[in-house]
Amino acid sequence: MLLTTKQLFNNCYGKYGIAAVNVDFMEQILALFAAAEVANAPFIVQTTPVAREYATPEMLVAMIKTAAQLHPKTIFAIHMDHGNEAHIFKALKKNDYTSVMIDASHDDFKTNIKRTKAVVDQAHLKDVSVEAELGVLSGKEDDLSVDETHALYTNPTEVEEFVQATGCDSLAIAVGTSHGAYKFSGGAGIQFQILEDIQNRLPNFPLVLHGGSAVNDEEINRINKAGGLFENSAKGVDPAEVKKAIAYGVCKINIATDFRLLWTRVNREFFNNQPGEFHPIIPGKTYMEEFKKMALEKFEYLGATGKGATFK
Repeated sequence: MLLTTKQLFNNCYGKYGIAAVNVDFMEQILALFAAAEVANAPFIVQTTPVAREYATPEMLVAMIKTAAQLHPKTIFAIHMDHGNEAHIFKALKKNDYTSVMIDASHDDFKTNIKRTKAVVDQAHLKDVSVEAELGVLSGKEDDLSVDETHALYTNPTEVEEFVQATGCDSLAIAVGTSHGAYKFSGGAGIQFQILEDIQNRLPNFPLVLHGGSAVNDEEINRINKAGGLFENSAKGVDPAEVKKAIAYGVCKINIATDFRLLWTRVNREFFNNQPGEFHPIIPGKTYMEEFKKMALEKFEYLGATGKGATFK
């Protein structure tokens, strides 16, 4: 069942979190839908402009729709992550997505409002949900790169004006997480006092946590043993903190890095242990099985397992 993110959030707010998984290629898409059907867990499949430029929008959307046909019991939304106007308006014209994100967080407050509202006005005409962002996350992901010194926590005193002025359906907030494999280098973790303040000002309004990957130490160690060069400072978000954040209104948890690290580990180990092999299907099958296992774990700790039954 294809839904908007607004419909998903109306169901999950304060009760469980929804994994929003970035996909770039076929193996990820097939494994994600297969895992969600097994878990009966609602989820969000999302693409970035970089992924759209890599695989083409037509190919990505076609693969997602085919996976949905292969797994017809799934409950999901199709979301554009970190979108810009060029990609968003093209997607709206083609009716490809049920949710889009306009990322104007690097602009000043008034410009962010102006750009976000322009997207909201067009998206709502098509019943498409809109995610906006207030505050700037550090880190690296796709073509995003923000130094820690330029990262800014979301200012709770701005959220009410921003949401009212733009009409956005959910808000990505900066509360200490970052993109990529190097999170929390300062050890501060999620800033729950900011989350609490925002929730008090925006009761029952869905919040989004970007940079929600755990960055498992074992994965990093296995990658490095197979020839990788990740530093020991690679650190993700504690799943316990993510679970705690759900009670503060966080409905959507973005996950990209963990599945990318998994791909890296599977392929590095395969070709390191079997240097004479060259067929991509063999490690591809392994990656899909490992992806399913990880996705099932994500659904479980977010409390989403079995929640597909609550949708009618």
